Formats: sequence, C-alpha cells, structure tokens
Amino acid sequence: MTEDQILSLISANILWLLLAILAILVIFRGLWIVPQSEQYVVERFGKLYKVLGPGINLIVPFLDRVAHRISILERQLPTASQDAITRDNVLVQVETSVFYRILRPEKTVYRIRDVDEAIATTVAGIVRAEIGRMDLDEVQSNRDQLISMIKKWVEDAVGDWGIDVTRAEILDVNLDQATREAMLQQLNAERARRAQVTEAEGQKRAIELQADGELYAAEQAAKARRVQADAEAYATGVVARAIAENGLEAAQYQVALKQVEAMGAMGQGSGNQTVIVPAQAVEAFANAFSMLKGRM
Repeated sequence: MTEDQILSLISANILWLLLAILAILVIFRGLWIVPQSEQYVVERFGKLYKVLGPGINLIVPFLDRVAHRISILERQLPTASQDAITRDNVLVQVETSVFYRILRPEKTVYRIRDVDEAIATTVAGIVRAEIGRMDLDEVQSNRDQLISMIKKWVEDAVGDWGIDVTRAEILDVNLDQATREAMLQQLNAERARRAQVTEAEGQKRAIELQADGELYAAEQAAKARRVQADAEAYATGVVARAIAENGLEAAQYQVALKQVEAMGAMGQGSGNQTVIVPAQAVEAFANAFSMLKGRM
C-alpha cells in the first residue's frame, strides 16, 4: 500500500469519525427527556419558541436551546409576617403562608423576575387592605372568610404570571402587649358580668321555686279546708234531716251517744283510773241505752 493510499484511508476514517461525533452531538442536543414534574422553555434565536412537556421531545440542534427548566410542583412560600391596622385602629401582626403552582411557565419566566418575592409582596398588600376593612373582632372570628378573600384577590393579581394559587393560610394574628392587656381586662370584666348574671338568674329561679312551693302548699291547705268544711256540712245536714224526721228523740240519742263515747275514751287511759260519773250522766246513759235498745 502506497503512502497516498494510506493517507487517503486515514482521511476517510477521520471523516467518518467526525460524522459520528456530529451525529452524536445532534442526537444529544436535539433529543430531550423531560421529567413528569417539570416543563422546559425552548428559545430559537433568543425568542420563545415552545414549551416541552413531560416525556421525549425533539428540537433543532444549534438553532433551538432549552432556556429554562421550570418545576410545576406545588410550592410553599416562606412564612411571611406583616403589620396591619384594623378598622378600629388596632395594630396586628399577621403571619401568612401561600401555596401555588406554575401552570404557564412561558408567562412566569418572561413576565416576572422573582416570582416568590412578587407573590409575597402581593399577599402583604392584600392582607393589609383586607384587614383595614375589618374590626379586630371580625378578624379573629371570621378568619376563614378573610382567608378566602385573600386567596381570591391574590389569584386575580397573579393571573397574568401563569400561576395558580392553591391555598392561602393565616397562621396567626398577634397583638401588641398593650392591646393584649386591654383585651384581657375586657375579658375578665365580661366573665365577671356573666357570673353576676348567672348568680342573679339562679337567685331569681330559687325565689320563683319557693313562691311556687308556697302557692302549692296554700292551694293544698285550701283544698283540705274545703273538704273538711264539706264533710262538716254533710254531717250537719245528716243530723238536721234526722231531727226533722225523728224529732227531739233523735237529737237526744246523738247527744247521749257522744257522751258514752267520751266516757269510754276516758276509761281506756293508761294506769288505774277512777271515773266519777254525775247522776245526770248516768241518767243520760240509761236514756241512750234505752233508745239504742228501742232501735234494735
């Protein structure tokens, strides 16, 4: 093999090697595999050309280049704290946290330089504005409503940046020491007032129950007296009818019977007793026994 043939063979091999290297470079620069959690922004001659989604993508080597690799995972801004003044002139310190996702990376990279700082600044301004429309009690009691309003306003403000605000949170609302002491005094006064009201209501209820008990007792006593009066009236009526039907004899019989019952009760007392009976009583007994025997 001559020297010229050897040089020709070497040149051919070098050419093939260069072509192989060029093919490898073309494949390497033109074939892109994008992860599921990212999107790539491609520029052609320095201008936005297209956005590569997850999977295998092809671009034109040396003409196109991947300028930005954007994560589309949900992000959380660092906890931010900003001062705000409520409608009733109370200074509060609000701690907030915002979660967001990038949906249109071509808008995010070309319309805003520092997206985290821009969102944090927007949230701070919206929080101050919304709290300025509310009293302190409303801020503390309507926190869910305040969070919803902040999220809505933030979404409207960052809509042109290709961002979706997924969640906004108010972690804490802190007060200055003077306001805390004033609120504590107010709380203690309210507790004392409630205790006094509860005690007064308890005393009122006790008086009402006592009055109800006395009224019930009076009603029962009146009923008892009415029953006793009815019974006495009935007995008197019975005696009156007996006298009307039997005349004086029935009345004497009743009187004699009562005397016999009284003497019997005296004789049944405890111990040895001696009962002196007047002659008139003996005569009354005899009359009663005779009347009783006559009725039998």
